[in-house]
Amino acid sequence: VAAAVAVAVVTVVVFTAPAHADTTWSVVPANADGPDGRSVIDIELPGGQQVTEHIAVINRSTQHVDFAIDANDGYLTAKGYFDMRPSDATPVDGGSWITVPDKVTIAAGATAVVPVTVAIPQNATPGDHPAGVTASLDTISGQVRVQNRVGVRLNIRVNGTYAAKVAVSDIHTTYTWSWNPFTPGTLDVTYTLANTGNVRLAPDSRILTSTLAGQNNWDDTSAAKAREIMPGGKRTFTARITGTWPLGPIDTTIMAIPSPAGKPLPGVTAERIAIDTTLWAIPWPQLALLTLLLLTLLTIRITSTRRRKRIEKLLILNNRGTPLGA
Repeated sequence: VAAAVAVAVVTVVVFTAPAHADTTWSVVPANADGPDGRSVIDIELPGGQQVTEHIAVINRSTQHVDFAIDANDGYLTAKGYFDMRPSDATPVDGGSWITVPDKVTIAAGATAVVPVTVAIPQNATPGDHPAGVTASLDTISGQVRVQNRVGVRLNIRVNGTYAAKVAVSDIHTTYTWSWNPFTPGTLDVTYTLANTGNVRLAPDSRILTSTLAGQNNWDDTSAAKAREIMPGGKRTFTARITGTWPLGPIDTTIMAIPSPAGKPLPGVTAERIAIDTTLWAIPWPQLALLTLLLLTLLTIRITSTRRRKRIEKLLILNNRGTPLGA
């Protein structure tokens, strides 16, 4: 999942001259002295505690710039990328616990270290509360104002009782036959995973199919981290299982293992869940081949029978026309 935040918000205004069109900048995690090499800021505190972190805003342009600084709640897009709520939206979760200065002025080519104070409410719900901090700048071109935001992701985790849970829903299975009757087809399984716990998850999905020809396993572990799901969030996935023969009922089991993302959580048991579904796949290519073979055999048999009868008839006629004693 991307660590940085880059958002563009478009607003129509009545200006005609461009402003800050050539300004470029970056924002990275930092300590009080400057960038510290991290890609995200991980914070774990009990309710009622606070900590001060830092971000470094680097002005890569040739002029001094006034950057607006804001914090807000974070979320994952449908494709699994981290994003933030718009700057004009009031934060209601982790973003509301963050205090930052309203703006910072940075000289050309310089870097400013900005303090980021995170204060966890006493009654905060245990678990993960994603948020982010951005440095933004408005650029104006014609009658369009674009608010460009570049920022850093904050993984805020409140100490307490953690729950790693996932729910499986909206299961759809479709079967695609192979044109070659000697080749098995493909089973597509679409399903939705919802994070019903309170920590972000990188679930591992496993699918088992069973037919009269045997069992087939599909183990999705190649990009587990890219499949991160925030508490209360959900994502839809599609698995393609090749080598499945259409021999009537295809029993499919979807198993989801809600492994916590990020820092390990000792003592937390991931509650795996399994859902079963059945799809009927008629072996049409194989039936067509069998029908063709039967028709071919029947045609050969009929042709052979007719030929034998014709030969027998000719022999009878020849015997009738032969003189005695010849």
